[in-house]
Amino acid sequence: MSSPELPSVPPANVVPEVADVRVADGERLRSVELPGVTLSVRSRPPAREGLPPALYVHGLGGSSLNWSALMPLLHDVVDSEAVDLPGFGDSPPPDDGDYSITAHARAVIRYLESAGRGPVHLFGNSLGGAVATRVAAVRPDLVRTLTLVSPALPELRVQRTAVPTGLLALPGTALLFTRITREWTAEQRVRGVLKLCYGDPARVSPEGFRHAVHEMERRLRLPYFWDAMARSARGLVSAYALGGRQGLWRQAERVLAPTLLVYGGRDQLVGFRMAQRAARAFRDARLVTLPDAGHVAMMEYPEAVALAFRELLMGATDSADEGDTGQPGAEGAPGPPADTGGGATADDKRG
Repeated sequence: MSSPELPSVPPANVVPEVADVRVADGERLRSVELPGVTLSVRSRPPAREGLPPALYVHGLGGSSLNWSALMPLLHDVVDSEAVDLPGFGDSPPPDDGDYSITAHARAVIRYLESAGRGPVHLFGNSLGGAVATRVAAVRPDLVRTLTLVSPALPELRVQRTAVPTGLLALPGTALLFTRITREWTAEQRVRGVLKLCYGDPARVSPEGFRHAVHEMERRLRLPYFWDAMARSARGLVSAYALGGRQGLWRQAERVLAPTLLVYGGRDQLVGFRMAQRAARAFRDARLVTLPDAGHVAMMEYPEAVALAFRELLMGATDSADEGDTGQPGAEGAPGPPADTGGGATADDKRG
């Protein structure tokens, strides 16, 4: 299916000649063929056999690499895998050209069903947070816990800094942007992304910056890169407009799994004020705020996110031992703040 913005988009079975995707020490990358999609899956061997599975879903313009800093910090408690959504990372475009939230969620569900790994500890960032929320709502049997880092849930008043990303959803914007930025180097693009996504871009090491430039150069050679970006942005905006049971906030209310919400105080894409609304929407939620973090806390402050997840895991285990059934409609009083590192604060709201 061709994009209205770009001259041509290759079918999913056409793999362009580009540089290899980086695989960090200790990681493995494999390709999984599923009906309608082929997914690239990044994994890290767990510390021991028998640990519960975890699956990580990246955000718009990201890839499974976004979770490489967090996965080794949890290797002793979960068996980690991170997926490249269709059209991102090392995954080719979907056969039908569908980049909607529902389609991305369907791809995740198909993978979990085919791998037989469910129920999993499901993680999602930004767009991936919206995808993970939908998966948890419609397939509670596949999700043990849900961890959302700056999830892209509908906002009525978006931040000005988030407007350019939203404009990608408009027909013709992607082509216009590629023309305007044609002379930009990969280094310039990476600096712009870091400034937008990080609370403090200086936290990125020189080696991390070089890796990011390499990945940017690789992505820009993919003929479907901007098409995947534009269509996924359009899918996200369309999901914001959905009402009824398909609305993301309604689906958040349906999630049964214990949920960890992580919000950054310097996030320029997802409003920090949405943290409290999310904590009210998810029935069994723990909210962690990182005042100095931006949009990708799992990359900026992986230790703080790992600690918060371990506390969620302990709480979920304690609730199971106590026979907590997580029935809807019950609300507990917020718990006392907990120190999770990196200047974080946390509150509990348990169903």
